[in-house]
Amino acid sequence: MLDRPNILWYCTDQQRFDTIGALGNPSVRTPTIDQLVETGTAFTHAYCQSPICTPSRSSFMTGLYPSRLHNTRNGNESFPQVPPLITKLIAESGYTCGMIGKFHLQSSGHRTEPRLDDGFTYWRFSHAPRDDWPQGHDYAEWVRVRGGDLNALRDSPDRVPTELHQTTWASDCAIEFLQQQRQSEQPWLLNLNIYDPHPPFIPPRSYAEQFDPALMPGPHFRLEDLAHQAKLANVDFQDRVCTPEEHDAFRKQADYYAMIAQIDDQLARILESLDETEQRENTVVLLTSDHGESLGDHGLMYKGCRFYEGLVRVPLIFQWPKRIVAGQRSSALVELLDMSATILELAGLRVPDYHQGRSLLPILKGESDSSSHRDFVRCEYFDALASEFTGGCGSFATMYRDHRYKLSVYHDQQLGELYDLVSDPWEFQDLWGNPAFNETKHRLIWESFNSHVVLTTDVGSRRIAPM
Repeated sequence: MLDRPNILWYCTDQQRFDTIGALGNPSVRTPTIDQLVETGTAFTHAYCQSPICTPSRSSFMTGLYPSRLHNTRNGNESFPQVPPLITKLIAESGYTCGMIGKFHLQSSGHRTEPRLDDGFTYWRFSHAPRDDWPQGHDYAEWVRVRGGDLNALRDSPDRVPTELHQTTWASDCAIEFLQQQRQSEQPWLLNLNIYDPHPPFIPPRSYAEQFDPALMPGPHFRLEDLAHQAKLANVDFQDRVCTPEEHDAFRKQADYYAMIAQIDDQLARILESLDETEQRENTVVLLTSDHGESLGDHGLMYKGCRFYEGLVRVPLIFQWPKRIVAGQRSSALVELLDMSATILELAGLRVPDYHQGRSLLPILKGESDSSSHRDFVRCEYFDALASEFTGGCGSFATMYRDHRYKLSVYHDQQLGELYDLVSDPWEFQDLWGNPAFNETKHRLIWESFNSHVVLTTDVGSRRIAPM
């Protein structure tokens, strides 16, 4: 068994997979993350289990697909009582667990998110960079103590400055936690949840000025996208379908990259603290995001009921000096559920039988083929945007992606999309209605049904007798 390392779990919010310099994007500035890529293992085909915050986070925090957990929406009043969160299991095994920032397994509307039996002994909460909560919002209180007004700052020309930003506050909290643990004989896990680069795209002015919209590559868009998205007009999405110019997509992309640059700088502070407290050698650093962002692709901005690569494919990087293969870039299909199983195994726990993830540790240790892990990945959207409040349609949809094809089915609309990701990686040629691909479509629908329903159905308690 591996030693029980500390685990620094850094989760951004709504960060696409293609936003890291070392993984092929020359327009971003991510030297700290680039260093993690070069000294650790990066999974380049990692997929979330829902393109919406709460179901995605609920899934990897429990090890169940959102539909199996019965927690598929944003805005939920409560959270299922079982199974336990993975942090509860890890805490019970002897870890000191801390949580900083956004948690979002339940609604934070009109209240701060209620605590669960989560295993955290260090808890610093911040749902969003607003001052909407009268009490319990640790970040807003931190800003007020420093003489700031979040709501006024968000609307100011300079926006929220770095010294008062949620990303900075989270780093300060993380450094405090690391200082507290430096003499401890117990291993620790820190679940750190940054709000950026979630919309609204309002980085500090000092960062926004570093990225010129005119130099941005822009979204993956063709004029034909407008007609294609018109066919999906009754499927939930947060924003209207527009051209990049109408979306101001180049400016938004520049601001999005600016937010990621600030994240990178603040992550560097935390890693420096790990070095200063002499905890780096026995700490797994894990970077990921809950889901992606459309950012103008196919005429769409923000998130909703679609499964395009920018929205469902996310960064996933593990780094642990001398224990995880350095410089490895795995092209295997993986799910964030697999990240969840890996965290449990890193902490020395057996992955529970009900857990639907598969540990990535054999790849991380160089013991198995880095190009092979799953035959398919799945993602789902079940009435996820609380449609009675957002004006959505209450859409129900699933995605099934194998090594070549991606099938998306909008079940309540009797519509679908089919893409060959080998020949069409940015999903411009929808093959759903192409007769030449009928056999492929029908095979994928059958396999998708098996993966989403038959093979993941909860069949009840353990059988103890023949009747």
